[in-house]
Amino acid sequence: MSVLPDQHVINQIISGHYADPFSLLGMHSVAAGLEVRALLPDADQVWVIDVEKGKQVAELRRYDDRGFFVGLIPRRKNAFRYKLEVRWGENLHVIDDPYRFGTLLQELDIWLLAEGTHLRPYEKLGAHLQTLDDVEGVSFAVWAPNATRISVVGEFNFWDGRRHPMRQRRENGIWELFIPAVREGQLYKFEIIDCRGNVTLRADPYAFEAQMRPDTASCVRKLPDVVPHSEARKKANALNQPVSVYEVHLGSWRRHTDDNFWLSYGELAEQLVSYAKWMGFTHIELMPVNEHPFDGSWGYQPLGMYAPTRRFGTPMEFKAFVDAAHNAGLNVILDWVPGHFPSDAYGLAQFDGTSLYEYADPREGYHQDWNTLIYNYGRHEVRNYLAGNGFYWIERFGIDGLRVDAVASMIYRDYSRKAGEWIPNYYGGRENLEAISFLKYTNHTIGKELGGAVTLAEESTDYPGVTMPPDANGLGFHYKWNMGWMHDSLSYMQLDPVHRKYHHNLMTFGVLYAYSENFILPLSHDEVVHGKKSLLDKMPGDVWQKFANLRAYYGFMWAHPGKKLLFMGNEFAQGREWNFDASLDWHLLDDASGWHSGVQHLVRDLNLTYQANAPLYELDYNPRGFEWLVVDDHENSIFAFARRDENGGEVIVISNFTPVPREHYRIGIGRPGCYREILNTDSHFYRGSNVGNGGDVYSENIGHHQREHSISVAIPPLATVYLRREA
Repeated sequence: MSVLPDQHVINQIISGHYADPFSLLGMHSVAAGLEVRALLPDADQVWVIDVEKGKQVAELRRYDDRGFFVGLIPRRKNAFRYKLEVRWGENLHVIDDPYRFGTLLQELDIWLLAEGTHLRPYEKLGAHLQTLDDVEGVSFAVWAPNATRISVVGEFNFWDGRRHPMRQRRENGIWELFIPAVREGQLYKFEIIDCRGNVTLRADPYAFEAQMRPDTASCVRKLPDVVPHSEARKKANALNQPVSVYEVHLGSWRRHTDDNFWLSYGELAEQLVSYAKWMGFTHIELMPVNEHPFDGSWGYQPLGMYAPTRRFGTPMEFKAFVDAAHNAGLNVILDWVPGHFPSDAYGLAQFDGTSLYEYADPREGYHQDWNTLIYNYGRHEVRNYLAGNGFYWIERFGIDGLRVDAVASMIYRDYSRKAGEWIPNYYGGRENLEAISFLKYTNHTIGKELGGAVTLAEESTDYPGVTMPPDANGLGFHYKWNMGWMHDSLSYMQLDPVHRKYHHNLMTFGVLYAYSENFILPLSHDEVVHGKKSLLDKMPGDVWQKFANLRAYYGFMWAHPGKKLLFMGNEFAQGREWNFDASLDWHLLDDASGWHSGVQHLVRDLNLTYQANAPLYELDYNPRGFEWLVVDDHENSIFAFARRDENGGEVIVISNFTPVPREHYRIGIGRPGCYREILNTDSHFYRGSNVGNGGDVYSENIGHHQREHSISVAIPPLATVYLRREA
């Protein structure tokens, strides 16, 4: 005898308010045998087909006109594999019943996901092409512990939330469902009835592809294959290697001239990769490529953390771009934003009716500067979502490093807040202990599990130990942007040369703390927008002096301890500020003998010289690799220092930041010998005045600067010169 469900329960599941669909739908044992129940809105007739026998075994009767069907399988006690033959009008379809499949998540996964220590949560959550019991389809899983009901909706079910309600795993608040016959490329969302009874459509937090704005659906995509981490790529990230980073915004590096439209990932793989390689850079750093709703955020307000933006192509095309960079010998760094997210209604905000991903109190969970929400790092599943995302980009796309944006905004609860606008931590301090713990965990696991990949911190304060290991109470980053050096040196360079002698320490102070962290010297996008002027326009003087100042500054920077980073356009001294909505001013290079071409060729030669001379990089983080030779010549605004490597190689670097050439300038040196001029930013090749030393400079047994030997050199105006000691 059939045991029919209560009409109230049927009403609930048809209206989309029944949270346990597997207890009602599918095949169930009853006293009289096996009963099959199905919710098939608008269906006219339903038969159960025994898959093994290939024949109809029972017809389900329409118990409710809204599409609820029930039928008893006569003379059957043991469950069997079945399909449903469904007639909708004149159309007949044979389908697999999603509610005949068992649970999807294994116990170990449930444990690790709840604990927040699952290294690869993206392998279990989201949408995954899968074959269960010889049936092809897609398994869906989403974390929303406080939701009343969640359904998968998409192109495959008319976006109808009644058709595919999910099973809730009460152990950890994850909802799951395997839907047969769903194909790669189909769009989907989660229809959530939250704890307050509101119905919302949400994109999948773990979607591997997302629609481009203004559309917001997720797209079923195969998880990209693992990219092996080669020894060459690992070596290129090492502390004792030359690292010269070209920072790029893909949407404005170059555009099509006819319609101002973006280049595709394929076009960028050809044009950007070959250009960066020709320019001598070792790394390309991409401003965020995670899918984001607002172009003007430059990607720094992402919502599709696991989805490369569709602005330039598909995820596989992005992966091919990264492969092209690797094939050219370039490593790829990705700007990564685990600090905040926008509050768009289809995203993470109030995901299940509660502050699930964000802190509930706006004094903890709302960024006043950016109108965004702050992740709740104290929640295991949130930390896991973010840390797993770092693994995903490195492991599945071959990203070689993650540059973490706005670290200071994460680790300080009072960041950009007045008294009374923030909540102290458990001990009464201003540090966000949960965010610090998250960063330590992420950096540690990436370093341990994905050896060779690196993390880089944009941290604008003097927080101690950013690049120290977590077990030494550090944050565990491999590199830190040296924001102090950048601010000080740019402040100095913007001064009229006549005033620079009064601010000499701005160029020397950085060496005092250069070995406290593993620093990168950044001249990033932030310095050439919002009225700050371009680097060229920051320089004082007439046209000749502006270009000479910039060339001298670049020469100083490339020789200073620390790895290098330069934002696109700065390599050819673009005159206007960066505009994210247009191409760089490539026409400035039309004159091959012009000012801008001169700077471009200098940056290329700086990169090549840097890579060819180990003293300029090998001991970047060891005081043995640096020595001041002239540090106190305020009157002449001259700086001279030696860079050394492990094998005794030496390069002397001399900068003159006045427009006055200095003939026969004597510098005391530690080692006698022949010093060859290997780079001169005043060369006529770079449109300089071509003052120089004619090749070799020989030391003399004349004491100077408390040293027994010295050299006499010609120092060009507003220029930097490199002299390499010859064996």
